[in-house]
Amino acid sequence: MCAEGAVFLLVGGHAVMHYTEPRYTKDLDLWVRPDRENAERVFRALGAFGAPMSSVSPSDFEQAGTIFQIGVPPNRIDIITAVDGVTFEEAWASRVATSYGDHSAWLPSPEILVKNKRASGRPQDLLDVAALELALARR
Repeated sequence: MCAEGAVFLLVGGHAVMHYTEPRYTKDLDLWVRPDRENAERVFRALGAFGAPMSSVSPSDFEQAGTIFQIGVPPNRIDIITAVDGVTFEEAWASRVATSYGDHSAWLPSPEILVKNKRASGRPQDLLDVAALELALARR
C-alpha cells in the first residue's frame, strides 16, 4: 500500500492494541479511502503483493461497503472501504502516525475507534470499547 501511495488506516484489533493491551485477532484490517484515485492505487498495491485479483476491479474500492479478503485466519488481510459509525474523512482528520514493521501506517484516534466499535456493537467490539476507554482515562 505504501509503495503505491494508497491512503489507508489500520483499524480493527491491531489498531486497538496500539492503545491497549495485546489480544487475539484473526486478521489485519486496512480501511482504504474509497475514491477513484485511491482505488487505483489500492488495486496496483494488491496486484504487486500477489493477491488473487480475478474477482475484483479498481471500482470495487471506490464503493463504501467493499470487503476484500486475502488469506485465512489468523493471517488474513481484510481490505475494507467503510466502517460503522465513522466516515473516512472524520477518521483521517484525527489519524495517528505509527509504523507496522518497516512501513509507515496511520491509525484512527482512540476516540474515533471508540465511536466505531460502539457503533459496530459486536461482543469483541464492546470489550474493545471498554479497553480503549480505560486507556483514554489513563492519559
